[in-house]
Amino acid sequence: MSAILDGKTLKAALYLASGTTGPTTAAYTATGELAATGNYAAGGASVTNANTAGLTTTTAFWSPSASIVYPASMTSSGSFDMVMIYSTTDTNRNIGCFNLGAQSITAGLLTLTMPTNDASTGAVRFA
Repeated sequence: MSAILDGKTLKAALYLASGTTGPTTAAYTATGELAATGNYAAGGASVTNANTAGLTTTTAFWSPSASIVYPASMTSSGSFDMVMIYSTTDTNRNIGCFNLGAQSITAGLLTLTMPTNDASTGAVRFA
């Protein structure tokens, strides 16, 4: 997992609840993404990636090293329910899709708090 994540430039795009983008999508796509309106930028927010991928005897794991923060006063173009973290270093390769539950934002701040980078709670875990 370290070859896929360590030192890579990552972004996090939000997808409409009505979209079909998900874990089987190989790379970032604008199809189904929130529209670039209301302070949301196409492609999403930057992901702080200072953590290295870890490995125990049974589990590989990784989490972003900071919360993912979207612009203040963001207004979503519709109800969204998924975030895709992807690598701009590797031709927009999909790292993972995470369900947020359907929600909309009107002139608000969206912060996705990341779990601890360990084998029990890491955002990405393979056992």
